Amino acid sequence: MTLEQHLVAVQPWLDEWGYAAVFACIFVEGIGIPAPGQTLLLAGGLLASRGELSLAPLLATAVAAAALGNALGWEIGRRGGRPLLQRFARGERLSRVERLFRRSGKTLVVLGRFVDGARQLSGLAAGAFGMAPRPFFGSNLAGALLWSGFWGVGAYVFGRDFDAIALAFHRASPALLIAAPLAVALLLVWLLLRRARG
Repeated sequence: MTLEQHLVAVQPWLDEWGYAAVFACIFVEGIGIPAPGQTLLLAGGLLASRGELSLAPLLATAVAAAALGNALGWEIGRRGGRPLLQRFARGERLSRVERLFRRSGKTLVVLGRFVDGARQLSGLAAGAFGMAPRPFFGSNLAGALLWSGFWGVGAYVFGRDFDAIALAFHRASPALLIAAPLAVALLLVWLLLRRARG
C-alpha cells in the first residue's frame, strides 16, 4: 500500500477525529491490539506537510500514545501476560524470546516499535518477562520518540518520496533487530579503544 493509499484509507478518521484518532490507534497498538497507528502517523505527517495538520501536536500526540500504550501493555504483561504471549509463541520459541528479552530487553523495546508485530507485543513481553520499571520506561520513551520522529517527520519532510524509504525500511526491519545492537556494540568498543589510546 502506497503512502497516498494509506492517506485515502484513513483520511475520514483524520477529518472526523484528528489527533484523537492518531492517539487512539497508536495507544491500542501498544497494548497488543492491531490498529492502523503507524498508518495514521504517516498520513498525519503528509497532511502536516500540506498545512492541514500541525506537525508539533501530531508528534506530541504520537509520542504520548506510543509511550502510554506500551506502558499499559507492560502493566498487563506484568500482571498476567504470559498466557497471552503463549497464544503467539509456545515452548522453545517462547523460551528463546524470553532469553532474548533478558539479554537485550532495552534494545528490543526501542527497536520493537519499528517492527510490525513487535510494536504491538513488546510492552506485553517486557512485563511478562519481568523487565524492571526503570529500564522499561526509559527504553519505551526512547522508542516512542524515535519511532514518532522517523515516521511523522519523515512523511512531513519527504512527502511522497517517503513511500520508497518506508518500503526499504520495512524490508530491512527484521535485520535491524540484529544489526542495530551489533552496531551499538561495535561503536562502544571503538570508543573505548580510542579512549584507552588517548
